[in-house]
Amino acid sequence: MATRPLGAQISHMLKARGVDVIFGIPGVHNIEMYRGIEEAGITHILARHEQGAGFMADGYARATGRPGVAYVITGPGLLNALTAMGQAWSDSVPVLVLSSCLDETASLQGQLHQMRDQEGAAATVCDWSLTARDAASAYGLIDRALGEFGGARPRPKHIQVPIAALGAPAAPAPRAAARQHRPSVSPLGLAMALRVLDGARRPLFLFGGGACGGSDSARRILARLNAASFTSYAGRGIAASDDPLHFGAYLSRADSAQVIASADALVVVGSELAEVDLRPEIFDDAPEMVRVDIDPAVLGDRHRARWPVLADASAFLDALDQALEGQDSAPSDWSAAEVTDRRNRWRAQVDAGRPGIVPICDALRAALPDETMIYSDMTQFAYVAKRVWPMARPGHWHHPFGFGTLGYALPAAIGGAMGRPGLPTLAIAGDYGFQYTVQELGTAVELGLPLPILIWDNAKLKEIEDAMVRSQIAPNAVVARNPDFLALARAYGADAVAPDTLAALQQAVLAAFRASGPTVIVMTPDLSRGLSASN
Repeated sequence: MATRPLGAQISHMLKARGVDVIFGIPGVHNIEMYRGIEEAGITHILARHEQGAGFMADGYARATGRPGVAYVITGPGLLNALTAMGQAWSDSVPVLVLSSCLDETASLQGQLHQMRDQEGAAATVCDWSLTARDAASAYGLIDRALGEFGGARPRPKHIQVPIAALGAPAAPAPRAAARQHRPSVSPLGLAMALRVLDGARRPLFLFGGGACGGSDSARRILARLNAASFTSYAGRGIAASDDPLHFGAYLSRADSAQVIASADALVVVGSELAEVDLRPEIFDDAPEMVRVDIDPAVLGDRHRARWPVLADASAFLDALDQALEGQDSAPSDWSAAEVTDRRNRWRAQVDAGRPGIVPICDALRAALPDETMIYSDMTQFAYVAKRVWPMARPGHWHHPFGFGTLGYALPAAIGGAMGRPGLPTLAIAGDYGFQYTVQELGTAVELGLPLPILIWDNAKLKEIEDAMVRSQIAPNAVVARNPDFLALARAYGADAVAPDTLAALQQAVLAAFRASGPTVIVMTPDLSRGLSASN
């Protein structure tokens, strides 16, 4: 029972709870948190900016399903991480941020990194933000955070510990509490769903990111019921991309409302039905809806499902799959022809709206291994890809939905690659957004990650320019001087290439997966102008 400073004990506690990697930046206020990292056997990843550390923790959590942990300092260190915490809140990602804080702020002024209300600032972008003033409080709050990650909707938490408390001697943390489990489906909830689906001739399922763990069950349910399906962007891959009755991730198209209205039973599983995925009015004429979610707040939102089911989405799908086992395939009024026609029409609309990107998506998808995990940024390339790129499996494309933070892709991909050593990881960013966190390229080089970093370089803020034109505003402040991305990448020690054909792009990405460090690959709109993968 070794007594150590509390900062060191926290690292030992986290290791005992299964944490193997911590992302962060040390400073004079949080150095006691660094005393025990190596001794505990935890790998620390040095970010170049606390926002990058937060995004790395987010990317690690999405890749592994385990909490991502970040260590940051008082004041500006924590504030720099708030953007990443806000993104993790939007996307229900289990991120735990541990920071130092000043011992006293009411009677003392002018201290280094002093804020009026550090705890309150963090509380605006996470599930909760609390101060642990002693060892018992720190241990209790950490276990509370880890337990809630496993037993409820996972959202980021912040715990701050005063500097003096971090350096004070403390006994080891107590034994971990029993693991919490998410709510399983009740017999009544399952019965409600079966009742709505019984006899339906045009059943329709909508799968969100919360249902990714139930993909196998979802595919069997769709086959048994001959049901059609949509997914949210985060839910892509839950339904098989070659399922003839799968409409894809096209809920943002206005006439998807017609498809929904034509169904006679609607089951929404693990989706917030958020505005970043769809137009809220598409449910105005929706049929009787069963809605399954782990979050009671979601079940009580404006959509007001007639049959709300509070349950873990994957557990619900497993239970429904078992209930339908052995039943004959149900007759259906859906036809593969109508689904194919809609998908082809929507794909053409997306291609016309942002020309030239779809062929590049097709070429990349054809070249990438199925197990590739992709992290994208807020860029026109990703806005197209998340609609037209069918996913072979769920949970393998991560995007800053909701909060919509620029600079997400590179650091999140670093975190994801750390969580999946030996498996392919890919980052996609726009020329402007890449520069928000370009400094994290140094971290990727230090780690020797074989990470392709695709930069969509259209030399401007094209999405904003297009929005201004649609609003009859003369485009303003949408063109910024870009650096020489290839020279910049090489200055960091990364490889760099600018393919001039789609075939060369495919080869560059595959070579990057085999490299001994990251590779920046610059893509321009010229790639799709009269070029093809067969050139």
